[in-house]
Amino acid sequence: MNDRSITEHECIIEALLFASDHPLSFNTLMSLVGNIDAARLQSVIAALRRRYDQNGHSFQIIEIAGGYQMCTRPRYARWIKELYRDRNSVRLSKPALETLAVIAYRQPVVRTDVEAIRGVNIEGVLKTLLQRNLITIRGRKKAPGRPLLYGTTDEFLRYFGLNRISDLPTREELKSLIEADEPTEEVVTDHDHPVEQISGPAFGDLTAPGGSAHSEGTSAGERPASDAARAPGR
Repeated sequence: MNDRSITEHECIIEALLFASDHPLSFNTLMSLVGNIDAARLQSVIAALRRRYDQNGHSFQIIEIAGGYQMCTRPRYARWIKELYRDRNSVRLSKPALETLAVIAYRQPVVRTDVEAIRGVNIEGVLKTLLQRNLITIRGRKKAPGRPLLYGTTDEFLRYFGLNRISDLPTREELKSLIEADEPTEEVVTDHDHPVEQISGPAFGDLTAPGGSAHSEGTSAGERPASDAARAPGR
């Protein structure tokens, strides 16, 4: 394979990542590019990353939600926030974050188990998380009534800037994130209706037996939508 072919592959992958509004998996890139093996694709992605780093570009390629995505570097977040300052910012409320935390660490989990941990009814918050595609139904539990099982989605990973579920922060890091978001009072759905606000303990039994707490990983506060916005022009 000559240098011209390698350069063409770099341009194709760069164009695909620039044009996509969501992460592209390794297999998807292989399928779209065609006539390229896994080793070459890895080499091309690495070459693009080096080029962006060496030339001081304001954007980069990151691994997120099990795929690759082009985004701006965190240092330029203040200017990008200024660009979008007039747009309504939709953030998760503290109750929604607490509910999402329990589901993320104990998935797949049924609603009654989440409510037992939080000590409150989560019907409204659960509906909002489903509407936001941050959680999804993972099947039914083999128990009386066959209750629905809930788990997180790729959009959850993307929202919190994670590549895989094993990158979840520790319980202490997650508590710090929720405390930082405490001024937020409500979740606004796609229909602009406030979600019922509820409160209660969220972490007392989060990593108890049956849970799946993980070791140190990517900070959940770093999102492509804020600190690392997608490349201009999308």
